[in-house]
Amino acid sequence: MPVVSLISRFGWQVYDAVSGFGKFVTFVWAVVVRFAAHPVRCLKWSLLGPQLFSVGVASIPVVAITGAFIGMILALEGFESFAALGQESRLGSVINISVIKQIGPVLAAVMVAGRVGGALAAELGTMAVTEQLDAMRAMDADPLRILVVPRVVACILMTPLLTIYSDLLGAWGAWFITVQVFGVASVDYWFFTAQTVDWWDPTSGLLKSVAFGGAIGLISCYKGFSCSAGAAGVGRAATDAFVASFLAIILLNLVLAEFFGSLYTMLFDDAMPFL
Repeated sequence: MPVVSLISRFGWQVYDAVSGFGKFVTFVWAVVVRFAAHPVRCLKWSLLGPQLFSVGVASIPVVAITGAFIGMILALEGFESFAALGQESRLGSVINISVIKQIGPVLAAVMVAGRVGGALAAELGTMAVTEQLDAMRAMDADPLRILVVPRVVACILMTPLLTIYSDLLGAWGAWFITVQVFGVASVDYWFFTAQTVDWWDPTSGLLKSVAFGGAIGLISCYKGFSCSAGAAGVGRAATDAFVASFLAIILLNLVLAEFFGSLYTMLFDDAMPFL
């Protein structure tokens, strides 16, 4: 019967989703155990250095371009509304707090997921399909320790640095449009920004980016290790790595925004910051 077939198909999809999540949790636990057991061996410069360059330095151009243009676009779109209220001098403060707390971390993480996450999944997936991972195990070399841990650590370390870069370029882009194009006084732009943005805002944004980087690294490496056979399997792993990383970034941003907002209120008993 069609209804029975539909229910059965839905049941198998739920089973596959739960099973896949269980395998991912097992993979994450194995990576954590490897790092905790041999942190120095996992973070040898010969293993970590190339990953830091690949994840961080090579991502600077795309993060810079994206951050700067997002700041410019926000200034272009928001100026008329603020000017209609006679508050154009406060435009920079609204843009900068939005960039620092939300847009900058999320944007940098999405760029890392798109540029690095897919590449990690494709690289490790190719190694899995061509049995290079099995060869490493046969030679008593641990693929998780040698391949996964350095990549995950590089994502965790470099995503916050890229977030800082994205924040700075976003603030500069908004300044350029607001001050140089629309003629708002530069001193007003920075004065109201300083009045609105305090130390908690960049701190919460950077802590979010640490979580984003860890999620990107773990998800991408897991997709590569669980890659199905053939070129199509490698391509699917790269695509799934980006999609899953993007969804994880959005979900983590929602949860962490609420968490940091509640924590700020609990610690300082002050007005709720912009989320």
